[in-house]
Amino acid sequence: MSWGTELWDQFDNLEKHTQWGIEFAEKYTKFVKERSEIEVNYAKQIRNLSKKYQPKKNSREEEESKYTFCRAFLVTLNELNDYAGQHEVIAENLTSQIITELTRYLQELKTERKSHFHDGRKAQQQIESSWKQLESCKRRFERDCKEADRAQQYFEKMDADINVTKADVEKARQQAQMRHQMASDSKSDYSAYLQKFNQEQNEHYYTVIPNIFQKLQDMEEKRIERLGVCMKTFADVDRQVLPIVGKCLDGMTKAAESIEPKTDSNQVVESYKSGFEAPGDVEFEDYGQAMKRTVSETSLSNSREGKDKSTSKSKGKLWPFIKNKNKSPKQHKEPLSHRLNDFMTSKPKMLRTLRRGLSLKLITLNSHIRSLFEGSGPEDFSHLPPEQRRKKLQGKIDELNKDIQKEMDQRDALTKMKDVYIKNPQMGDPTSVDPRLTEIGQTIEKLQSEVQKFEGWLAEVEERMPSKSDTHRRSGLYETQNNTAVSNNCAQNRESPDGSYTEEQTSETQVKATINPPTTTPDIDDEFDDEETLPTIGTCKALYPFEGHNEGTIAVAEGELLFVIEEDKGDGWTRVRRSEDDEGYVPTSYIEVILETNAKDS
Repeated sequence: MSWGTELWDQFDNLEKHTQWGIEFAEKYTKFVKERSEIEVNYAKQIRNLSKKYQPKKNSREEEESKYTFCRAFLVTLNELNDYAGQHEVIAENLTSQIITELTRYLQELKTERKSHFHDGRKAQQQIESSWKQLESCKRRFERDCKEADRAQQYFEKMDADINVTKADVEKARQQAQMRHQMASDSKSDYSAYLQKFNQEQNEHYYTVIPNIFQKLQDMEEKRIERLGVCMKTFADVDRQVLPIVGKCLDGMTKAAESIEPKTDSNQVVESYKSGFEAPGDVEFEDYGQAMKRTVSETSLSNSREGKDKSTSKSKGKLWPFIKNKNKSPKQHKEPLSHRLNDFMTSKPKMLRTLRRGLSLKLITLNSHIRSLFEGSGPEDFSHLPPEQRRKKLQGKIDELNKDIQKEMDQRDALTKMKDVYIKNPQMGDPTSVDPRLTEIGQTIEKLQSEVQKFEGWLAEVEERMPSKSDTHRRSGLYETQNNTAVSNNCAQNRESPDGSYTEEQTSETQVKATINPPTTTPDIDDEFDDEETLPTIGTCKALYPFEGHNEGTIAVAEGELLFVIEEDKGDGWTRVRRSEDDEGYVPTSYIEVILETNAKDS
């Protein structure tokens, strides 16, 4: 159906309808624009969410990356970030393919509509003007006809009147003829203009207006078609990103399926495995009825939680199965001088124990002071258990190798650049690259020396790693002879394993293997110069070499057999003898002790 033939008389309604169509297109444009803003805000919130839960750049991130569930969560965050990017793509496509195009088209549509309706109004004004001229001709013709009739009637009246002169009659006749002629001319004009008007009216309603209305109809149909295309594009924009969104979701699913509980639980072992073996059975020690002995809580390197935890941030390693369940009842704490006087009159064995306890007191205090000033662990990671130290050293070696490779790549690139400069001097001076090449060479040498140093430490650790077939008891108090921390906390108001009294400690402290081991203080040594030679209570075999640089220690070689003259009292040191004049302390974790039967029973 054509607007030109069916709606020839609905010019005003068509004008209102086309205006409403443009307003609807503008409303749809506004709708798409708001949808685009929603997509942008949604993508922004998704990106912020993904960024918020991204792991921080610290050492903790490296630990978390070892677990499959942490890696899966990281992949989920990355996929979610890509998912947010697809919503940004939707917003961009909506803006470029719909909003921009539709806005431009609406401007063209408004201009076209204005032009068509201008032509329509102009044609309507022309037909109205022709109609007015036709009406004017018709009224003139009507007036002239009436004038001619009146002139004819006046002539006939004058001609019938005998009292009127002949001249008046002739004048009336000429007037009547003139009026008839004017009426005849008006009739001709009216007839001609009527014919012309009919032609113009026919052309107006069957040609001009239909053409204009047809253009309006085409314009309206194009507007509707364009809206349909935009609505289809609106759906296609979402459909285009569905494959990538599906890949993002598939990535999340794949990451979730890659989680391996067994692997993660094994990773816990790899992360926290110390390399030590669990301690063996504790042998029964009967010290008789003369002294009531309490269980030494430090015999397995159990660190007691001090009352003032703020004194030291460094905590000792805790054996998980050692708990302070059987505490001896609290006693009134006597001054140390009273205790010292009592012990000075006691047996030489008790005096030796007192000397040992006071020496360890000084060691502990010295260790604590050193730990406050040393800060972070040593470069060779000797403060860590063997297994963890091996992993740290291997990681450091890998890191240095990556740095070496990076420097070598830079060197190769600069070498190629220098060759280009040599072949094409106009591109640059070849000598300008030499300082940088020299600097890189020095850096590579330095890194290679660092690698050799860490590889040496790694080889040392691997040689000293205990084998799984070893069944001897090894304490977890010491790892290596350099900078190995040991917790030596004494319980409040309790006796040492051989009955010596020790002061209460209010903070956690660490004793390192290289810090002075149990030695006698000069003042107390003078009192015990005449003490009797200790009897042999067993033998031991050195599992690791110990240099024994500090006073009171004795150097031993790996595999060497020695005599045990004083067993470990819970402080991590055992007193051994090589000859009559050669004796001292060695770390208990460095030896395998075999006590004699009578020593066990005594």
